[in-house]
Amino acid sequence: MEHNASNIPPSETSHSRRNRVRPKSSVQFDDKTVLHDDNANVIYVNDPTKTNEKYEFCGNDIRTSRYTLINFLPKNLFIQFHRVAYLYFLAIAALNQLPPLAVFGRTVSLFPLLFVLCVTAVKDAYEDWRRHRSDCYENNRECLVLQSAQFRSKRWKNVQAGDVIKIIADEMIPADMVLLGTSDPSGVAYIQTMNLDGESNLKTRFAKQETVSALLQDACAVSGVIRCEPPNRNIYEFTATMEFNDHKIPLNQSNIVLRGCVLKNTDWVIGVVVYAGQQTKAMLNSAASPSKRSKLESYMNRETLWLSVFLFIMCAVVALGMGLWLVRHAHELDTLPYYRKKFFNKGPNEGRKYRYYGITMETFFSFLSSIIVFQIMIPISLYITMELVRLGQSYFMVEDRDMYDSKSESRFQCRSLNINEDLGQIRYVFSDKTGTLTENKMEFQRASIHGKSYGSSLHTDDKSTEAAAANNSKRKWKLKSETAVDSELMTLLRKDSNLDERIVAHEFFLTLAACNTVIPIISSGKVSSGGKDEPNHDIEGIDYQGESPDEQALVSAASAYGYTLFERTSGNVVIDVNGEKLRLDVLGLHEFDSVRKRMSVILRFPDNVVKVLVKGADTSMLSILAPATEGNNGIQYETQSHLSEYSMEGLRTLVVGSRDLSDAEFVEWQNMYEDASTSLTDRAAKLRQTAALIECNLKLLGATGIEDKLQEGVPEAIESMRQAGIKVWVLTGDKQETAISIGLSCKLLSRDMQQIIINGTSEVECRKLLTDAIAKYGLKSSSREHQNLKCKTDSRHGCPDIHNDTKSLGLLKSNAGKKEGTTAPSALIIDGTSLVYILEKELESEARLTLLT
Repeated sequence: MEHNASNIPPSETSHSRRNRVRPKSSVQFDDKTVLHDDNANVIYVNDPTKTNEKYEFCGNDIRTSRYTLINFLPKNLFIQFHRVAYLYFLAIAALNQLPPLAVFGRTVSLFPLLFVLCVTAVKDAYEDWRRHRSDCYENNRECLVLQSAQFRSKRWKNVQAGDVIKIIADEMIPADMVLLGTSDPSGVAYIQTMNLDGESNLKTRFAKQETVSALLQDACAVSGVIRCEPPNRNIYEFTATMEFNDHKIPLNQSNIVLRGCVLKNTDWVIGVVVYAGQQTKAMLNSAASPSKRSKLESYMNRETLWLSVFLFIMCAVVALGMGLWLVRHAHELDTLPYYRKKFFNKGPNEGRKYRYYGITMETFFSFLSSIIVFQIMIPISLYITMELVRLGQSYFMVEDRDMYDSKSESRFQCRSLNINEDLGQIRYVFSDKTGTLTENKMEFQRASIHGKSYGSSLHTDDKSTEAAAANNSKRKWKLKSETAVDSELMTLLRKDSNLDERIVAHEFFLTLAACNTVIPIISSGKVSSGGKDEPNHDIEGIDYQGESPDEQALVSAASAYGYTLFERTSGNVVIDVNGEKLRLDVLGLHEFDSVRKRMSVILRFPDNVVKVLVKGADTSMLSILAPATEGNNGIQYETQSHLSEYSMEGLRTLVVGSRDLSDAEFVEWQNMYEDASTSLTDRAAKLRQTAALIECNLKLLGATGIEDKLQEGVPEAIESMRQAGIKVWVLTGDKQETAISIGLSCKLLSRDMQQIIINGTSEVECRKLLTDAIAKYGLKSSSREHQNLKCKTDSRHGCPDIHNDTKSLGLLKSNAGKKEGTTAPSALIIDGTSLVYILEKELESEARLTLLT
């Protein structure tokens, strides 16, 4: 759902763009790089002809195949002859074609090499045929394109930049397009991006309210001009402006849907194509199909080179011996049958030269003949056997019943036969934590409010939950998934009191319900909840859709405690607070990004008070709190101790804060925000400056703890990989304490490990910490029997981008304080800043003594 026409800023830095001419505000930005009109892509909405006249946009047809009918033979042979042995066999076959050197039949000597080349070519042709078939299917799909004031069916490959397309529910997006309108009057659409980033959570995208209103009046009359950045690979960034009805509207990544996404929970959307075919972000991230070679094949190439060198030496020795023998018996050559110089028999050839080419050439021919005789040192049958074995392996892998998933009715797929054997030689596994090792189903467990911790005794009492949500109203809400509540906290929230603790708790849950981008979905059906001794109340089912499971868990928790978000429109949110409807005007929204590590929303309350509500990682929130006083110093201390406690339990933590904005502060922020949100140059950086203007001197409300449970079988799987000698790296977005707790629960770490912490802020400090660790624990490179598992963590929460807060945990070999022949395992904990310095060349050699890489 959209929050005002320009409320959703991009989360990434944009490309350099032209300085916009705007009215002067209280804050001015210096645009160092100027974008000229020639550098921007100009899209004329609903006018593909004009769009493609001036600018060279590619068509929407795609190609992922490697070969064509024309280039298949030369290109495939070129790739195959990257195998050194094939060049060797080709040289042997060529030598055998020379009459003086022919040992086997000329044709017969070509059969083994031709057989291997043909088998490999057929295999490669089949794999590429499957790519052609997939491309043909994609290019010939159909979608609805606005033509002659009507939406008519058109093949994907014929779609152009500037076309207006209508997508129906559960259909795939054919090209990158900016949303103009959706079936929802507020302009919201839900998409699934699994084909792009592997995430199953539905993402929300928004159409600008100006275009939504115009579409409702006449969808065929929509026109305008979009100026956007040139095609690039960043799927999390889009910077553009749209000129529509004499207004300039800023566009960002929340207004574009990318090729490969699937429309979900939305009847239809209408958008204009801005990037098509090979210029779409999905195709720019799809590199050309590489020629894959297994480790065994690379090893055989290396061995073939060494064997060739050895063969060359052997043949050189034979040729040298032959030359010496010819020199010694030069006077006897006329009497030898093979080496005589002239014919002795009477007849037409009498006196003519026989098969003799001189000592030098005879020596050279002896060298070449030796190569043919010793060619069995590199057997071509080995390569024939390998190709046949790979075909057999692929058959057994595809037919393996243990690799069949009955839920999705899918089986193992072998997409590249060249690397089958590498499956048994994997040494490193890199894995994400959230959604890979865990269920990605967040559950609200703990809360620290006003310095007091809640959640130690949770229960799912439906009656208490429903009563809190409908204390003074007949309207109640039923969450799709039950959320456990704390009875003590429920009692506090239901009190009619003006105590600080009650006021802070009220603001705390109000922030959880309002500071997010979650969309409430209300089910149409109603059920009666009345019992014999209680009145009947209609219960409306409610569910939440959002990009982040953390946000969904927080909003669901707020609803369980009586703060139900049940409506979100383009300019306001409506929250049911214990039966009373509270409508809040959304004045602005700063989304979470990897630099700020927090999110904030600016709201106007019914009493005309403007507040900013903020939530984020503790590392970024604690530094922007208001200066501590005698009254709140103890609260901050208690909250930080609760955060450490939650982290030790393996919970994901967030800090919540708020502050009131004066009229002067709001006006200054509004002018600055308007200028930043419409800038095409460094928009993200300017929006961060704007956010920093109000995200300061916050009042600490509390902290949350969310649990993300491990999937079934994860500890056993990691333990099995440890026993198999596979080194595992796990990437997570949690605090250091949380990462350690999760590492223990998934058997990545064990409790008998000694923890070596390296959290340096400079290269000198990192070097000192590494040296001290090596000296103290006697760390050495481990043998194959003592394998290593590593886990990278980040102090941010739920963010996919890992930068300077990365932690690294590793199991190392230690001999300190132990008898010779024994090992003492250690856990190495490294933050992101230290890791950057350690990976530099100067420290890399020292790090190898501690990191088992």
